[in-house]
Amino acid sequence: MHFSIPETEVRSDENGSSYVAYNIHVNGVLHCRVRYRQLLGLHEQMKKEYGNNVVPAFPPKKIFTLTPAEVDQRRELLEKYMQAVRQDPILGSSEIFNSFLRKAQQETQKIPTEDVQLEIYLSNGQKVNINILTSDQTEDVLEAVASKLDLPDELVGYFSLFLVQEREDGGCTYVRKLQEFELPYVSVTSLHSPEYHIVLRKSYWDTAYDSDVMDNRVGLNLLYAQTVSDIERGWILVNKDQHRQLKSLQEKGSKKEFIRLAQTLKYYGYIKFDPCITDFPEKGCHVIVGAGNNELNFHVKLPSEQMKEGSFKVTRMRCWRVTSSQVPVANGTTNPSSSTKCDVKLELAFEYLMSKDRLQWVTITSQQAIMMSICLQSMVDELMVKKSGGSIKKMQKKRLNGTVHRSDSQQAVKSPPLLDSPDPPREQVVKLSTKLSSVSLRGLSSSNSASDISGNDFHGNYAFEGIGDDDL
Repeated sequence: MHFSIPETEVRSDENGSSYVAYNIHVNGVLHCRVRYRQLLGLHEQMKKEYGNNVVPAFPPKKIFTLTPAEVDQRRELLEKYMQAVRQDPILGSSEIFNSFLRKAQQETQKIPTEDVQLEIYLSNGQKVNINILTSDQTEDVLEAVASKLDLPDELVGYFSLFLVQEREDGGCTYVRKLQEFELPYVSVTSLHSPEYHIVLRKSYWDTAYDSDVMDNRVGLNLLYAQTVSDIERGWILVNKDQHRQLKSLQEKGSKKEFIRLAQTLKYYGYIKFDPCITDFPEKGCHVIVGAGNNELNFHVKLPSEQMKEGSFKVTRMRCWRVTSSQVPVANGTTNPSSSTKCDVKLELAFEYLMSKDRLQWVTITSQQAIMMSICLQSMVDELMVKKSGGSIKKMQKKRLNGTVHRSDSQQAVKSPPLLDSPDPPREQVVKLSTKLSSVSLRGLSSSNSASDISGNDFHGNYAFEGIGDDDL
């Protein structure tokens, strides 16, 4: 997650006194507004709990009223402080830090704690209505969805909640995985747009874990619905023969066989991102990036109009980082001192072992850069747990509770330790497992979707020079 404080506001409290509010953005979107004294209180709490040696230095108090220049200097220091806390594997996953952000988010959006209904979408477009509190955190909402669907406790950690934006062309953009420091109801309603909703989707990468999920009826139906959806949107490549086989299995109601056949298809289990820009193999190349199978897959359109495909294995990435910058958009001006409206430009850059002795940075400019980074992090975590002989169920619970945060601004990758946390009790609610009984292959295509620049040119064995498929 990328934390920033790009701006301040002068606001008035209930007594009419003015104060400076610091706007904390997460992934370029306003999360909350806080006062200096609130952040100081958070700092004191963490110092008391973890000690001075663990908690980073905090911008000092001032005796006199701050000048505009001093306010901006404090803003920059507070931004660095928040980034340092979030990057720390202990502080960034602590309940002190996360509860502070949840409370601040709720207060900023002025949404009182009350009973509400929240719609959660399944991959096939069906909706599940759950009764929650507006103050329920991500894990609480996920538990409520699982309970409503009758998904067993031991399978809850295999799934996550994602914020998704529906596009005008009928496609969808995965904005981010909902984090432990946010309130899903507040996050989605504060966007004030019907284009955004929350989707339940599996959150692991190794297809070997599909067997665990398919052993349960509800898990099987969820995985089946997601697989059908991914095929329909062109995320999984299907030729005519495979299409006929899938249709036959579907007509027979053979869901497990359907999934097993899909597992053999290209890009099964991948998340595909919106078209963006990369500097590899040349600057200014248009690219469609997919994440899956422990790699980032590139479908690139070169400036010469030539099309190429290549893959970057996470095991050959030395480190990566996400950076953001403000890009003025009003009146075409680039003067940072002018009062123009700015867009946030996000970039994911990773250092890759192209050959035995050659490392090279590759940059992707995309508004989904942080989502890409989260995917990379979860792949690495999964590989680490599998290598150590750990449990996927425990790992998923750890990830759900916020131990994954590799990519704050301009910081190299470090692997944080995985922390255990207890399972909270789940409230028993009405079951909806029967709603997952049928999914159709509406408009199933035998090639990529029309929005994919790769077309059929990428079904061959194109590869970037120097990129190997072997792991270190």
